[in-house]
This record gives sequence, C-alpha cells and structure tokens, in this order.
Amino acid sequence: MEKRTVDVAIIGAGTAGMSAYRAARKHTDNLVMIEGGPYGTTCARVGCMPSKLLVAAADAAYDTRHADVFGVHAGSVSIDGKAVMQRVRQERDRFVGLVVDTVADFPGAHKLAGHARFVDSRHLIIDDRLEIEADRIVIATGSRPVVPDFLEQADDRLIVNDDLFDFDDLPQSVAVFGPGVIGLELGQALSRLGVRVRMFGVGGAVGPIQDDQIRDYALRTFNREFPLDPDASVTAIKRVRDGVNITFEDPEQGELTEHFEYLLAATGRRANTDRLDIEKAGLELDEQGTPVFDHFTLQCGDRGVFIAGDANSDLPLLHEAADEGRIAGDNAGRFPDVRAGLRRAPLSVVFTRPQIATVGLTVRQVAERCRNCYAVGEVSFEGQGRSRVMDRNRGLLRVYGEQGSGLFMGAEMFGPAAEHIGHLLAWSAQRRLTVSEMLDMPFYHPVIEEGVRTALRDLNHKLNIGPEVVEHCMDCGPGG
Repeated sequence: MEKRTVDVAIIGAGTAGMSAYRAARKHTDNLVMIEGGPYGTTCARVGCMPSKLLVAAADAAYDTRHADVFGVHAGSVSIDGKAVMQRVRQERDRFVGLVVDTVADFPGAHKLAGHARFVDSRHLIIDDRLEIEADRIVIATGSRPVVPDFLEQADDRLIVNDDLFDFDDLPQSVAVFGPGVIGLELGQALSRLGVRVRMFGVGGAVGPIQDDQIRDYALRTFNREFPLDPDASVTAIKRVRDGVNITFEDPEQGELTEHFEYLLAATGRRANTDRLDIEKAGLELDEQGTPVFDHFTLQCGDRGVFIAGDANSDLPLLHEAADEGRIAGDNAGRFPDVRAGLRRAPLSVVFTRPQIATVGLTVRQVAERCRNCYAVGEVSFEGQGRSRVMDRNRGLLRVYGEQGSGLFMGAEMFGPAAEHIGHLLAWSAQRRLTVSEMLDMPFYHPVIEEGVRTALRDLNHKLNIGPEVVEHCMDCGPGG
C-alpha cells in the first residue's frame, strides 16, 4: 500500500473543509484535503441555495395572487412547473460550479479523492490503497438526511430534499414529514406553487421556535395555507399504484386516508462520522457516536484531532461551518498551540413567509440561566405601520432581557423581514448591549424595524435596573 506523510489531513471538502484547508495552509504547505464525493458543498448543491430559489418562485406566485389588496389585478396565476424547476437547477448548478472552480484552484498535490477511515488518531486509510500518516486531522465530513424506518414504506415515492431539486417538474401533491427548517421552507414553497401539501410532525415542534407563544402563532399562520399537525398520529403508509396513501388521525374528522404523489422526508440529518471507523481514533464519543469536542477550539479531547461543521452536529448552519472550519484548521496548523476561536452570537433564519429568526439565547435558555430574573418584551406586527403598508402585517417578536443589568439576552421572531431584523439583534447580542443602549440607536420612519423599538420599549419598561436588583438575583442561586 502506498504511504504518505503530511502535517495536516482534512477529511471533507465542503464549507467547513475548505475553510479548514485555507486556515491550515497558513501554517504548512504539507497538507491534504480528502473528499469521497463530488465537490460542491451541501449548501450549494442541495441546501441553502436551491431551496431559496424555490422559495423565491413561490413568493413571486403568492405576491401576484394577492396583489388585489393594492388594487392591482393580475388576473389568474399560471405556474409553469417545468420552468420553475429549470431555473432552480440552472442557478443551483451555477452556485455549485463556483465552488468547484474554487477547489480546482487548490494545488493538485493537496487534493485526494476517496473515502477515509481511521486506523488510529494519526493514521488514515483511503479506499484501501493509500495510507496517510498525519500529525493532525480535521474531520469535516458534513451530514446527510435521516429517514425513519416507517417512512420506507413509501418505497420509490419516498424523497428527500436532495431528490426534489433534480425534479424536471413540480409534483401534484406531497406529504411532508418533519416541520423543521427544511420541511417548512419546502412545504410552504411547494404549496404556494400550487402543489397540494399536508405536513406531519412528531412532538409538537414548529421549526426552531422555542417560545411557546411564537410557536402557537406560527402554527395558526401556516395552517391558513396548508394542513400542519406538529404532533400527528400516522397509523399507516402504503405505496399504491400512482403514489402513496397516508392514514392518520385528524383532530376533527377522526381517521382519514389521503393520497399523495410523493412523501418528502424532512426528518433531520445525521453527521457523516459513522463511516470513518472513528472508534479506532481513541476519542471519547457521545451517545450518537460523534467525538466529544471543545466548542471554542473544536479539539477532540487532548489529541491532534479536530471536528468542524455539520460533522459535529452542533450548529448545522453555513456561517457556523465556515467559522468552525477556520478555527479547526488554524488549530490543526499551529498544534499543539491550541487557541479558542471567535464564536459569534447564535443566529438562525428560516425563509418561510413570515420568516422565523432566533437570536442569542432562547427563552428556555434564558429561563434556565436567570430563573425568575428576566423579563420579556413583545410586539405584534398586525398593527405595525410599515408592515400594514406592505400587507405583511402578521407576526410576533419577543425579546429577552436580564433584570439588574438590563442586558439584552436574545429574541425569537416570526414576522416580516426577520432575516434582516435578526442580524441587528444578533449584532446587539454579540456586543453585549443593554436594552437601553439599543434604544439609543436610530430608528427611521416608516420601517419594520420600528416594531423592534416597540418590543424593546416594552422590555425596558419591565426591567428593574440597578445593583440591588443584581444582588437579589444572585440570591436566587446558581444561574439566578
């Protein structure tokens, strides 16, 4: 077997892997990036970009249908499914091509094609043909869709988001299992493009929302467009001649059987670490078989092994994968001089309409950390000026602040322009601004951001500021 010795080996050439490669290369030119599949990143090929292309088409259709409210009569709306999917594929392929071109510029000696598996913490085997001895290793193998066994009964009518983006035409009907980020975005987009959609969930969750009031508001809103049961009782799934039959308990009508052309599984993703023989690396593993790692250094235990991006199942978001890749690659390059990297304030966005944004600490995290020493401010966008002007006046924003210090701790939102408002709030959380400092910032009129000011004013009114309040909160006990 051929053997090769390098300073750093990076397993995976996605967002985290490429970021790790660039960072490690600043310390050494003796490194290799190993990829077992096609180049292109999850985001560009089957994630962020093709899904937003479908969402954009859906928003255009929805806006045209509802232009009457402005006195603009567009007539009937005709959806050309083939044209919709053609643009999705063309633009998707363009984004993938840009990533492929980037990798093409990396030196050939730095790229290896094949599947890697561990022999120990410093040795890898590539397709049983090449042994790599690496002083340091970065695991950046990404993730893949998880499909529960009972959905397999849909047979060849079972699809995941990866499959959907290769369709030549829109389907007639789809049962979506999983009202998470992927399920909500694709389910609503398909519905707005004329596809009959019903969505099933387990456990009651709606996207990443943790605030019960916002969850309930969002659930009512989605159900105006398509049936969504976040805690459904599905009793049977059966592949039939021209699709799949789903039998379930309807809260009002009892047991129903509904026919769909396809079943879309949006039931989560799992880290691609189960095919690495990771147990041979001598690392501590969690219950899912993922290496235990330090959140700030990405180091696994005290070894020269680091894990970044979706592979660590921590924060499966592109900007987090890029940050983690950079931290892991830098530490692999400078090992054993391992340093904590910058972890930004949490920010996630769901591109439904209304959009969903979560920023900083969730209300449950705030309650756990502060017990009763926090306050919540809120605003409804139903009466908010600019939102009503644009006929986007549906939504709720809730902001969380710490008693005593007045520190802004986090927010959850279901409403208009959440992708933009989420950034403003995340910047405030990262800078550790107080609510009063945020209220000192300029707010133009008329803009949706005035709703943020209303929520902050409500929060500020409920906060008790001062050292005596801090002392009282400390008396609550640890985290109080």
